[in-house]
Amino acid sequence: MKGLSKSGSFVEFGDFGMQALDRTWVTAQQIEACRVAITRFFSRKGQVWIRIFPDKPITKKPAETRMGKGKGGFDHYVATIRPGRILFEVSGVTRQEAQSALKLAAAKLPIRTKFVDRLETV
Repeated sequence: MKGLSKSGSFVEFGDFGMQALDRTWVTAQQIEACRVAITRFFSRKGQVWIRIFPDKPITKKPAETRMGKGKGGFDHYVATIRPGRILFEVSGVTRQEAQSALKLAAAKLPIRTKFVDRLETV
């Protein structure tokens, strides 16, 4: 996960976006929690784009299992995030509404993020 994001570091679809400042794994449940927070805040206004996809499967052995006996079973999916990656984009709302919605979504993530404008990233 070292280095900066190779792609997806510019706001391409919407007017405003949320950019990652740290590197981590973001689970599918965390992405869904962010999506729900943004769409509920907008209440049928605007449009939301999710720019990350959890495509990495994570395995885990059951609790209190002895060592050996192979790899654990599938547990959940994660998306690998590097600094500079745009996580979510929104459009069709004012700057203040977008900032408030993305701030709510950022509280659901385990990393620091910043609010970016389409003009700032180009």
